[in-house]
Amino acid sequence: MIPISLASGVMAVVGGAVLLRIVLSFKTLVHCLGRWWRWVEERTQAYQNFEIPRYSDCGQENPLYRRAAAYVAALPSLEDAAAANLFSSGRKPNDFFLLLGPGHSATDSFLGARVSWTNAPCAGGFPRLVLRLRRQDRTRVLRPYLQHVESVADDLELRRREVRLFTSSVGAGDGGGPRWRSVLFTHPATLDTVAMDPELKARIRADLESFLKGRAYYHRLGRVWRRSYLLHGRPGTGKSTFVAAMAKVLGYDIYDVDLSRVSAGGDDLKALLLSTTPRSVILVEDLDRHLKGKGVGEEGESQLTRILNFMDGIFSCCGEERVMVFTMSSDGGGMEGVEPAVLRPGRLDVHIHFPLCDFTAFKTLASSYLGLKDHKLYPQVEEGFHSGARISPAEVGEIMMANRGSPNRALKSVISALQQASSNAGRNPSESGSGRRWEDPAAGSGSGGGGGGLGFGKESIKEFKKLYGMIKMKSGSKKEDATPAASAASATPDKLDKDHPH
Repeated sequence: MIPISLASGVMAVVGGAVLLRIVLSFKTLVHCLGRWWRWVEERTQAYQNFEIPRYSDCGQENPLYRRAAAYVAALPSLEDAAAANLFSSGRKPNDFFLLLGPGHSATDSFLGARVSWTNAPCAGGFPRLVLRLRRQDRTRVLRPYLQHVESVADDLELRRREVRLFTSSVGAGDGGGPRWRSVLFTHPATLDTVAMDPELKARIRADLESFLKGRAYYHRLGRVWRRSYLLHGRPGTGKSTFVAAMAKVLGYDIYDVDLSRVSAGGDDLKALLLSTTPRSVILVEDLDRHLKGKGVGEEGESQLTRILNFMDGIFSCCGEERVMVFTMSSDGGGMEGVEPAVLRPGRLDVHIHFPLCDFTAFKTLASSYLGLKDHKLYPQVEEGFHSGARISPAEVGEIMMANRGSPNRALKSVISALQQASSNAGRNPSESGSGRRWEDPAAGSGSGGGGGGLGFGKESIKEFKKLYGMIKMKSGSKKEDATPAASAASATPDKLDKDHPH
């Protein structure tokens, strides 16, 4: 006789198999019913087909075909198509994508309407896509759906395209040769890796993303779709790295315009800019050097006029969807001595100040370079910054890279550099602040010759040292008389809040 436990196990297995068969049969039945319903619907509904050829009759490429093909390749239903072609981009590992096979279809839905795309056999040797939707949905769906396709395809292309760096070719263009030479732009900088105040970084990212989506808004206002930025600060404060991060966020190519290599006439510069493409960052570095390059007098005035004409005429002669970036690297890090006409809104929309390194920026750099969130030497580093010493972020980064195997040695080297810099702080007070500063000339800040970031003057540095010394003496002593420190603290809070916000 078969044991009762064994018989129960066999019955359970059989029961499970029967239940699984019923479930699979039910799913198969639902699938068959769905296909049957679609077949009935196709026979009873009136459909309309819209062909999208790759080339026109005169041989010109149809931009809508390229966008539609990119959109169809990103459809989730493409994985369920009867046939699809699998490709690899070859630009980076595991970058695979699907394309619809010839004669096969993929479905999509939009505003409650069901549409389908078919890769139709070539007619006359030219490939084409066929969009199919119900005739009753044509008026309500067709135009919004095509706008949706173009928008999604543009976003996909922006994320996938390779950013390139263009530099002007010496002597090119006269003989019909190219005016620009390009290389693949592989700079690893991103906004996440830039040492910058988080709130300011968020504002900049929002401003760039708003510009990317602002075509309709700018056109509604009757304005050219462009944006201009001024990055000013001492050498080594991260302006060039920030430009690379901007290009990564936008997905735009970079055109590096060297005004010293362009002839004095405006035609050569205009022809150079006409050969730039949409979706590009046009970079002009050391604008203050070019403004002062001709000295004073009539020649100096002609140089200023040439720069102003360049800034005013740039967008009318080279089209839309450009971002202009100017940098200034004056010794003071500010914009003293720069003509207010250069800085006015319309020529420079946003001013961003890049100060020397402070303790907040130092902690960001230490996290990136050394992987440190905190360290026992941080109080000494903070004391060095509070003493008024400032060094550039580039110098801090170089110290950390050279000593990346020993965080202790790296921090001690930073402390030594701060001590060395502090001896010159009183004689040549450096700029400071809690982080890079956003200035919008249209809002009333940054106009005129100032435009610098938040900073310490000589008097505020002395007051800060005095206050810091008193607080330190108070913490080391157990005496109860704290009147001098209290009076010093009550005399300076407004100044501290203004010059060194937390």
